[in-house]
Amino acid sequence: MTTVSERISQSAFDGSRLRVVLMLDLQDGAQQRFLEAYEHLRNQVASVPGHITDQLCQSIENPSQWLITSEWESAPPFLAWVNSEEHVQMVQPLHDCVRSTRSLRFSVLRETTNATTRAPEPSKGRLQAEPRVGDGVVRHALTFTVKPGSEEMVAEILAGYTSPEARVDDTTRLRRTSLFMHGNRVVRAVEVQGDLVAALRHVSEQPEVREVEEAINPYLEQDRDLSDPNSARVFFTRAALPAVHHVANAGPESRDARRHALYYAAKEGCGMALAQMLAQQDELAADDPTCPIAGSTVFQRDDIVVRLIDLRVPLDDTDPDLVIGVRGPRKRGVFKRLMDTDEAGGLTTDRELAHFLARSDMDLITDRRAADS
Repeated sequence: MTTVSERISQSAFDGSRLRVVLMLDLQDGAQQRFLEAYEHLRNQVASVPGHITDQLCQSIENPSQWLITSEWESAPPFLAWVNSEEHVQMVQPLHDCVRSTRSLRFSVLRETTNATTRAPEPSKGRLQAEPRVGDGVVRHALTFTVKPGSEEMVAEILAGYTSPEARVDDTTRLRRTSLFMHGNRVVRAVEVQGDLVAALRHVSEQPEVREVEEAINPYLEQDRDLSDPNSARVFFTRAALPAVHHVANAGPESRDARRHALYYAAKEGCGMALAQMLAQQDELAADDPTCPIAGSTVFQRDDIVVRLIDLRVPLDDTDPDLVIGVRGPRKRGVFKRLMDTDEAGGLTTDRELAHFLARSDMDLITDRRAADS
């Protein structure tokens, strides 16, 4: 009899080729401006490392609907580009022409060519080795900073909001929202079953959420006007902290696991490499049936890395190197080279590891999940 594995593993680091699909609905009369913006954008994107090709498509049924598809050697170079400030500035003219956009990212698992035609040139990058096993949950996070000195006030505001209705529609619902702070940095991680975009839109439209967002506006280091669609889009684009890796072993005790978030300040230019190292460590830990980590999710943008972990035992009862993700002397050395020196400090003794863990363990502000999650 075949045993079905309960292990869930989703990752941007498997090295497979990536297909990105951007769906756009143009404003009336904006077609020519859009085409000019696209020509400028595609010439710039063509020089980005890891980019292979792109296509611009127009609907044969509704001329205002367009599709931009691009292919990349793997996910990391695309994520490094799409999360950069350069990208935010580059796509601004494009967004000025559209009513709405929707971005989807897929790794290439299979491809078929016509046997009667000449074989195409081999593509860069490789195919995904095997289908991933998911749990139907999309994970995403937002991060932003508040003005120094306002941390206690912001934490009080964020902890006091009323949770919005979990049900979004027949296929989408909010499963869990976890909010943490590290100094003046806020991280809000969400878990959604169904359509992430629909869920985020649903949340943003709730009066209780709008009230909280307006209340913290005066304390933000980056100004925003959520009533202005362009200002809101730019803010949430810059605040996006994508999930690049998730692994979990479901078990009877996982439901009661305690959630922690660890903040890692990577050395300039090393955020992706650090996230990948932590992901590899978490995959190895998931192979150990005695591991106290029920699940982990690595979020990364530029040199900001946050690792969400669910522990089956109290934090003080675990090995610091396992919880940090640096088990073994060699991994500690690699970790130190990727981390900002001032943040990492010493990682030689157990005491130094415990000290780093205490400093990187973010303050939990609120952790709420739907009753049936």
